[in-house]
Amino acid sequence: MSERKVLNKYYPPDFDPSKLPKLKLAKDRQYVVRLMAPCNMRCQTCGEYIYKGKKFNARKETVQNLTYLGLRIFRFYIKCPRCCAEISFRTDPENTDYVVEQGATRNFQAMEMVEKEEERAQKEREEEELNNPMKVLENRTKDSKYEMDILENLEELRDLNQRQAKVDFETMLQQNAQSAEERRRLQEEEEERQVREIMGEAYVVRRLDDDSDSDDDTRRKTTNSINKNKRPTQHSRLRPEWAPSEPQPKKLKTWEKSVGSLVKKSSLSSLVKAKKPAKQG
Repeated sequence: MSERKVLNKYYPPDFDPSKLPKLKLAKDRQYVVRLMAPCNMRCQTCGEYIYKGKKFNARKETVQNLTYLGLRIFRFYIKCPRCCAEISFRTDPENTDYVVEQGATRNFQAMEMVEKEEERAQKEREEEELNNPMKVLENRTKDSKYEMDILENLEELRDLNQRQAKVDFETMLQQNAQSAEERRRLQEEEEERQVREIMGEAYVVRRLDDDSDSDDDTRRKTTNSINKNKRPTQHSRLRPEWAPSEPQPKKLKTWEKSVGSLVKKSSLSSLVKAKKPAKQG
């Protein structure tokens, strides 16, 4: 079975390529190519905007009797995506751009106009300097003065930025420390206020210090404040955490509640006499 995709074909020994008939194609024949719109344009028939980069199936042909420095110029035909009107444009190798010929108008391009204006002014200046040596000296003086003005303005801006950019790091650190201390103090006050609202009169402020003496003083102050502020019924409830626990009453067993203690002597114990063992003779 032969190969499906043949890359090398068989040529017989007596093959003569000069005997092959040559195709006579027109020089202005057209090809179908896939391209993108080279610029933003607007259709003259329906007013549809065609943005740069939109893809089209275009017809391509070579422009006859029109070249630039031996380079051929190509013309493309596309159709408007809305009304199917034909739009044609060609290459412009002189300006490395495209020229819209018919069917659409090119949108306004500010950068292109600015570049053309600069080129025109530069050409006019070169023509003036070519015929007038004094004009060359005058233009050089103007250019040097313009550069000096730019440098002076730049130095003024640098000095202004340096004056405004001075930062006192010590003051900045102090302000940061003060603000942190203020935030901490406000947070503690808020926490104490919330605890007072929850606990009411039973709230006790107790601070623990590293020094044992200050700890004892704090405990004594806390005890005095408790004794002054609490009610007699709150004595057991408001006992400080560090105070020793009070002795709890002994809980009676079940048999002690019903019969009584087995240890203590009852009033009926005198009526019961223990049997003495008999004497053996």
